[in-house]
Amino acid sequence: MRVRLAAAPARLALLHEGHEPFAGVVRPEQRVELVAQHGQGVRERHVAHLGVRGEAAADGRARWPLQEMRGADLLAAAARRIEAETGRPAVIGAVDAELWLNVDGFALIQALAFLAGRLAPAPALLRLAPAGGRGHLDLAWDGDGVEVEALRRWQSEPMSPDAALTVRDVVERHGGELWLEQDRTGGRAFFRFLLPLAEAEESREAAANRPEYYDFDLFAASAESRALDDRPLASLACTVFDTETTGLDPKGGDEIIQIGALRVLNGKLLSGEAFDTLVDPRRHVPEAGVAIHGITQAMVRGQPTIAEALPAFHAFASDTVLVGHNVAFDMRFFALKEAETGVRFDQPLLDTLLLASLAWPNETSHGLDVIAGRLGVTVSGRHNALGDARATAEVFLGLMPLLREHGIETFGQAREASRTTYYASLRY
Repeated sequence: MRVRLAAAPARLALLHEGHEPFAGVVRPEQRVELVAQHGQGVRERHVAHLGVRGEAAADGRARWPLQEMRGADLLAAAARRIEAETGRPAVIGAVDAELWLNVDGFALIQALAFLAGRLAPAPALLRLAPAGGRGHLDLAWDGDGVEVEALRRWQSEPMSPDAALTVRDVVERHGGELWLEQDRTGGRAFFRFLLPLAEAEESREAAANRPEYYDFDLFAASAESRALDDRPLASLACTVFDTETTGLDPKGGDEIIQIGALRVLNGKLLSGEAFDTLVDPRRHVPEAGVAIHGITQAMVRGQPTIAEALPAFHAFASDTVLVGHNVAFDMRFFALKEAETGVRFDQPLLDTLLLASLAWPNETSHGLDVIAGRLGVTVSGRHNALGDARATAEVFLGLMPLLREHGIETFGQAREASRTTYYASLRY
């Protein structure tokens, strides 16, 4: 059972912790109100309301459903984003490894990086703990306080020149609160996001039921990948590909029997640039698989072996971004053939499964047929590697404008946003 939390009225507030005035942050003219703190009684706090209305929060939650994400993964992704954008270290402090949140991971990470970029040039500290049925996510720093007028600007100005999303929107989206407090000891100031919790046991059970196809980091950012971070998705040179296999267990002896790929360049599908080959698996092709992909034993007999086909595909895909649907499945097969073929696929990667879950976070199904149907893409030659590669390419192009609506326009943004999705937290 998932715990369903009653969303508190969304408000962006500055709070004083303890008895001494928070110099430079909360001023005497700001009114004092009594606030209940999650069943711990009532205490006095200095509050500067920044005008976020509860009804707006309700609308935001309807527009942007949240997804389950492990808290430790959220902090790790946020630290990377802060370091990349500010050039300053971000330290991960105390975090409950079993804590799961219901969040819009990409938007929340963007808000943390935005606020961190406006603070004093000191290392940021990220910490997360459960409290009173919610998660307390802190962005802390050593240094001077923040003027209220500056905070008013920060919470209402767009976080990116390419999108109108603000810190206020992120707070509303989570139906929670954002406070600015100061530690009772040590003098460290911190922003505190109050976030809804997810049920950890349910999430772990879902992860355990997923087949484990690979054990490498899909999001590992090489120097080549980092060089593309600021490139718009529509400007990339991509190889969109698919494979057909004898079965679903690469470790158990299943083999690739077809590789198909098409080129996407500058937002256009180049049908004339294609790669398509059958592969002799040198093993029996099960009849159950033939019923799906239509590739018989006779069709693959005498075709290039994987030792011949995979280096040829590697050459075709060189200097491009690899794009696939549930691409980790294909990449696991490739990884297991490194020693035999002498080639390693370390190109930048994008997965339309993950991108679709960002474009439609409230949908539960992101199969290729389902996504194609939403986008009006006609799928022909299903479960043929080249046919599925064509469908995936058209889906990829169709997702671009939807991703822009979520503030995802560049390769770097797409990679980091994909990292925050539910599917990316699974080993499959």
